[in-house]
Amino acid sequence: MDALTAAKKPTARRHVKPKPEPAPCPTCKGTGEVSRTVHVGRKRRMVGQQTGLCLACLGSGQAPTD
Repeated sequence: MDALTAAKKPTARRHVKPKPEPAPCPTCKGTGEVSRTVHVGRKRRMVGQQTGLCLACLGSGQAPTD
């Protein structure tokens, strides 16, 4: 038999483990946004809330790594 017609040996398959999901950010609870109170005027009157980027995870929603 020549090399082209010879039977191929079965190859070993590698078992790939899935990567674990990162924990959600404790500050924004995985949303990536946090609410901040908006103040206006000299007496700093509260008028409402505004959403902004979570500074702990920078908007990714994943817990920061050390």
